Amino acid sequence: MNIENAADVKKMADMLTENIEKVIIGKTQTVRMVVAAMLAEGHILLEDVPGSGKTMLAKTLAKSIDGQFKRIQMTPDLLPADITGINFFNMKESEFQFVKGPVFSNILIADEINRATPKTQAGLLEAMEERQVTVDGATYNLERPFLVIATENPIDTQGVFPLPEAQIDRFTVKLSMSYPSHYHMINIMKTHMGEDMLKYVEPVINKDDIISSAQVVRNIRVNDDLIEYVVNILEKTRENDKVILGISQRGGLALISVARSLAAMDGREYVLPDDIKKAAPFVCSHRLILKNSERIKENPENRVMEQILSEVPVPTEEL
Repeated sequence: MNIENAADVKKMADMLTENIEKVIIGKTQTVRMVVAAMLAEGHILLEDVPGSGKTMLAKTLAKSIDGQFKRIQMTPDLLPADITGINFFNMKESEFQFVKGPVFSNILIADEINRATPKTQAGLLEAMEERQVTVDGATYNLERPFLVIATENPIDTQGVFPLPEAQIDRFTVKLSMSYPSHYHMINIMKTHMGEDMLKYVEPVINKDDIISSAQVVRNIRVNDDLIEYVVNILEKTRENDKVILGISQRGGLALISVARSLAAMDGREYVLPDDIKKAAPFVCSHRLILKNSERIKENPENRVMEQILSEVPVPTEEL
């Protein structure tokens, strides 16, 4: 499809959301945030209990896009080279040849990322930030679009390696599937107790549509007052007495990017304060490093983020 403005992005996003919801039932907000992060050219961390549909969501998104996707089951014995690729000596040609790893795809699904060792997790850092991979001194660019969707189980304590702050900060948004409502649970049982629904998922867009949509999103207008609003939120996270380390500039830029995506998905060529407030819990909460006394509480990062958003004045003049 020809994507030239926000109205076209809205049409594309609605088609993609509707297609994903054929499999992922009752999670419209989560699905829309996944689409928003993709249009912002970001990466997604899905965290929730086993069996909540994290991997299913990632695979459904991948199948809805006519691009190349790979899935890695992260395990403790996985090596960085298993992700990035290796150089091997071709005896017939008498030369070293590079064999690309699964990171060379449009969508990379890293399932149970916290089961991989820190060394292997670090193998994704360069790919996620610079969209490139360096092996034995040679640098290889990754094709756009490039999106990492990682899943993790927060309740496992055996055989897992918590993601370091540098790795978590690379994820544009962190989402939770949570349990569905009673009504949606019944629909899930009826829909999934027969055949595998993924086999019925067909691509509704292609990678060129994503690239074009991302370009439109980058051109969505952000008023100076809203930029200052984002900066005020960042500074407030650094001043909060419950927070050890607040949000960096990267987090602020990610917040603006996702807010732009939400604006375009609503068919607007400009960002509103509500776009920033909608995006902030998903973009900012996982970037907060809280004091130990706060971490034992339920959903501490979300609670602190809600408090910060309530304290920062929202721009009210005509935007």
